Amino acid sequence: MSVRAPVSTRIRILQASLIIAVSLASFIALTYPLALRPITQAVDVGDVAPVTMQSPRDIEYVSDVRTEESRKAAESAAQPIYSAPDPAIARQQIERIRTTMQYITSMRDNAELTLDEKKAKLVALSDVRLQPETIGYVLSISDSRWENVQIEVLRVLEQVMRRAIYEDKLDVAQASVSSSVSLALNEPQAALVTELVSAFILPNSFYSEELTTAARQAARDAIKPVVQTYKTGETIVPAGEVVTPADMEAFQQLDMIHLGQRWEDLLGAGGIILLSAALVPLYFFRRKRSNVVNDPRSIIVIAIIFIVFLLGARLFANRTLAPYGYPLQAAGLIITTLFGLESGLVIAIPLALIASYGLPNSLDLAPFYLLTSLIGLLVLGPVRRFWGFVRAGAAVSLAGLVVLIAYRLPAVTPDWLGIVQLVGVVSFAGFSAASITLLLQYLLAQTLGLTTAFQLLDISRPDFPLLQFFLRNAPGTYQHSLQVANLAEQAAEKIGADPLLTRVGAQFHDIGKALNPTFFIENQIPGSVNKHHDIAPEESAATIIRHVTDGIQLAKKYRLPNRLQDFILEHHGTLITRYQYNQAMEASGGDVTKVEIENFRYPGPRPHSRETALLMLADATEARARAERPVSDDDLRALVRSVIDTVQKFHQLDDTLLTLRDLNLITESFVTTLRGTYHPRIQYPNATVPDQDSTMLSARKEK
Repeated sequence: MSVRAPVSTRIRILQASLIIAVSLASFIALTYPLALRPITQAVDVGDVAPVTMQSPRDIEYVSDVRTEESRKAAESAAQPIYSAPDPAIARQQIERIRTTMQYITSMRDNAELTLDEKKAKLVALSDVRLQPETIGYVLSISDSRWENVQIEVLRVLEQVMRRAIYEDKLDVAQASVSSSVSLALNEPQAALVTELVSAFILPNSFYSEELTTAARQAARDAIKPVVQTYKTGETIVPAGEVVTPADMEAFQQLDMIHLGQRWEDLLGAGGIILLSAALVPLYFFRRKRSNVVNDPRSIIVIAIIFIVFLLGARLFANRTLAPYGYPLQAAGLIITTLFGLESGLVIAIPLALIASYGLPNSLDLAPFYLLTSLIGLLVLGPVRRFWGFVRAGAAVSLAGLVVLIAYRLPAVTPDWLGIVQLVGVVSFAGFSAASITLLLQYLLAQTLGLTTAFQLLDISRPDFPLLQFFLRNAPGTYQHSLQVANLAEQAAEKIGADPLLTRVGAQFHDIGKALNPTFFIENQIPGSVNKHHDIAPEESAATIIRHVTDGIQLAKKYRLPNRLQDFILEHHGTLITRYQYNQAMEASGGDVTKVEIENFRYPGPRPHSRETALLMLADATEARARAERPVSDDDLRALVRSVIDTVQKFHQLDDTLLTLRDLNLITESFVTTLRGTYHPRIQYPNATVPDQDSTMLSARKEK
């Protein structure tokens, strides 16, 4: 028999849904074409070879890829073929330029036209567009010089047009005119020749598609088929090199690659996913008292962490050294800091196996991920200092180096540069995993209201502002909280609850009393007037009950985690302030109808975890022990059992995971702890102790 409430159906549905969702996401990550490939399917054209790919046997074959590459190279090397220069085009252009120069001469000799009229007619020439300054120069030079220009124009144009002029090279031919002009002409004459000749240069040699195609085909036909040979163990593509189509052809010829997904791959991926999906629930469901598996927020966070780190690992799978530098270990470390070592171990094992499954280097990557994760978790443990993360990162790096020495170096012998690179990426993996853990555990704890040991230790320091406020304003309650914390912490260790969380929660459970300290007896000066004597029982009860809501206000002001706020809300559950209620009943003459019991009830809720339930029991036990002062173990045991019976009677433990065995262990733990506090003292006799000086004086007189 136990007082554990059954886990709700909604939680079970959420658990099953998350297992299915994570399994499907993992299966997709493994079977996606770029992710799941055995060593024969690890790469595609354009990928970087993750390992050195070697021929498994001797082979000789005609390489269509290499033959086609050679033929394309020969075809590209064949030059385009053009027709021979056409002399008819040259004669035509010479005749046209002769006609143009005759027209210019007629304009020069025409005395009936004015200078402006001559310029206008020359501007209107259709075969050549002369510049205004050129027209002015033509009309102004002497006849002899103009005659020399005409002779040079015909000579240069004939010389240029004798050469082959291609359509796409016309500007080159025009640019070469100036270098062909005779040096005997002065600069203006040479410029005039260049301008006239350039205007009449036309392409005279044209691209022949037919001849070019025939030449390229002849070049292709001259290439013989390329025969490729590989010996057993010969390297096809080194690690880190880009895979070419010729490499892929070799893989296919050697039966080292299969296009598409094989049913064997899908079946294997499904098998590893099913095993992992069975491992997690089997462990957690055997530990049904685990708060993690029954907390929706916790299992959702674990599922997200698992998927994110798995997808990241698969994205780095097709790289040479990147998988060894990927901080997969951070997933287990984060879960450990948030939910405990057992949760981290149970998640890290399947994550390491799935992340490395089906990869070319899985034989050394799987033990690398697995062993480094486990060693990192064990070294981290319940981390309580910053250096714990540093030690965990160093442990991951050192363990990774040892694993690679044991599993990778015997298979692949790298050069010294490769060894240095391997040491670098493994060191990066360890310390980046520790850094990511330190950062994410803080962000997740703050964002999701989760509580970590690192955070609890920081909050529980005596110089924490809220504890300082508590100590200054309510020193009696502060001391009471420390005693309750010690009582609850010892019991938490006995039943396997979280002792650190229990102790810190107990330290803060009564902080609301610091706002009205004199209303609580532990803060009142002996002999002073009790304020509760002068007010009605309802008002007195409201003041006492308000320390719960006041505590929540202080907790939010000082940004205490939500988990610690649960201790403030739940440590009285939905019990009533019995002393004030009894006073009200006495004042009403025992008439129940005249007393509203809800005015004397704490707002709750009832405890929802073993830790807050322990606080409720420890708080009530410490208060009664301080009031009754039990003198024997039997009295202590009877007191503790009375407290537990009362709490159970009012159903305060119905929402917790405490069993009857837990309650027995709690009883014995409370008795042991209280024995050290309330053990009977030796009663010393009231004998008069003689003065030391008088005694020595009497002794001297006797002598």
